[in-house]
Amino acid sequence: MEAKKVVFTFDDMIASLRSAIGTFPDLRTGKNTRYEIQDAASGAFSVFFTQCPSFLEHQKLMQQRYGLSNAKTLFGMKDIPSNNHIRNLLDKASPNLLSGVFTDCFTALKGSGDLDTYRVSLGRSMNDLLIALDGTQYFNSDTLHCSNCSKKVKDGKQIYAHTMVTPTIVKPGNNKVISLAPSFITPQDGDRKQDCEIKASKRWLKAYAPAYQTEGITILGDDLYAHEPFCRDILENKCNFIFVCKPESHKTVYEWIKESTKEKVIDRFDGKNHQIYTYKYMEAVPLRDGKDALLVNFVEVTVTDRKSGKQIYHNAFITNHALESKTEKETEGILNIIVDCGRARWKIENENNNTLKTQGYHLEHNFGHGETYLASLFAAMNILAFLFHTMLEFMDEKYQLLRKVLGARKRLFEHIRVLLIHIPCTNFEHFLNYMIESLKNPIPIEKLKFPV
Repeated sequence: MEAKKVVFTFDDMIASLRSAIGTFPDLRTGKNTRYEIQDAASGAFSVFFTQCPSFLEHQKLMQQRYGLSNAKTLFGMKDIPSNNHIRNLLDKASPNLLSGVFTDCFTALKGSGDLDTYRVSLGRSMNDLLIALDGTQYFNSDTLHCSNCSKKVKDGKQIYAHTMVTPTIVKPGNNKVISLAPSFITPQDGDRKQDCEIKASKRWLKAYAPAYQTEGITILGDDLYAHEPFCRDILENKCNFIFVCKPESHKTVYEWIKESTKEKVIDRFDGKNHQIYTYKYMEAVPLRDGKDALLVNFVEVTVTDRKSGKQIYHNAFITNHALESKTEKETEGILNIIVDCGRARWKIENENNNTLKTQGYHLEHNFGHGETYLASLFAAMNILAFLFHTMLEFMDEKYQLLRKVLGARKRLFEHIRVLLIHIPCTNFEHFLNYMIESLKNPIPIEKLKFPV
C-alpha cells in the first residue's frame, strides 16, 4: 500500500508561526497591555498573507456584525490591535526569531517528498539541492531611517536603505521556488566597515549550512560570490558552488585558460528549436595568483540558434564539481547540467525577488519603518507569507485546484481578498470549500447567506 503523503496544513503553518511569535520580546512596563504580542504579530502577518493592507480594519467590522472574524478563526487572534499598536509592539522583535518557521516548512517539504523534486544530479553529487543567493533592496529613503539602515551618498544626498540576501531553492525548468530564511544587511556591532551582501551571506552560511549540508547543497550566485574567501567558506561548510565568472574581475582565471581549454559542441533540442551549445572548459584553474590559490573548474558556454546562427546566450562559471567523466557522453551530460544549474541562478530574481516586488506582495512598500527591527521583521513576514502560499500549492489539494482554475497568482488573491473581507469562515478549509463551491455554482446575491 502506498504511504500517505505527509501534509503540513495551513493550521500547522500558523501554529509554527505563533510558536515563533511566542519568543518575541515584550518590553512594556506600564499598564497599557491590553493587546498581546501574539495578536500584534499575527495581525501583521495576516496583512501579508492576504495581500490586503486593510484586512484588519475589515475584520473589526466583521466581528461587530457577525460576532466572528477571519482574524480570529484563521490567524488565532483574540483582539485586533490598531496599525500603530502593531508597529509599536513589534519594533524590538528581531526577524531572526522567525527562522524556526522557515525550518519547519523545509522539514515539512522534506517529509512530504516535495523537496526531492528539486534535487539534481551534479557529477559525483547525485542529489544536490540548488540554493541561489542574491541581495535585494526593500527600502530606500533620503529622510526616514533607523539604527539598522545602511547608508550611502548619492548625488550629494545621504541615502538610507534596507537590503537583504534572500536564499532560494531553485531548479532548472521549474518556475516554482522555495524561499528560505533571509539574511539582513545591517550595521554589525564592533565592525567599523559597512555591512555588505557577502558578509550577510557568510552569516547565513554559518547559521544554516550545518542544517542543510546533509542534504547535499550547491550554492549558486553571480560574479560577486566567485572569490576565494567565500568559496572556501562554502567548502568548509561541506557545500558546493557554481558561480558566474566574469573576465574583468577574474583576470588570473582568464589568463590561465587562454590556450588550455578543451572544447565540446553539443546540439540540444529544447522541444521547439535546436540550439548549439559550445563549451570551453578546464579543470584545476587557480582562482587567483599565488601557489596556495584555490583550484576551481571553469566552463564557458555560448548558445546559438542552429537555424539562424544567432547567439542566444553567453556566460562562464566556476565550480568545485568535476566537469569530466569516464566517457565523452557522460562529460557532455555534466557540462549541460552544470551550465543549466548556473543559469538557474536567475530564478531568485525572476521567481522570488521580482514576485515579492511586483506580484501583490509589495515588498518595497513601507509598511512601517520603526526605530530598530520593524522594517526587516515585516520583510521577513512578507517572504514567509510567500513561502506559506508555496507550501499550500504543494500540500493542499483544494488550494491547488483554485490556483489551477483561477490561473494567475494575482487573480487568485483578488478572490481571496474580497471573500475574506466579507465572508466569515470557521477555518481555512471551510474558506477553500466556499471558494470552490462559489466557482462551481455562483450564488445570486439576493440568495447569499453568510456562514456563521
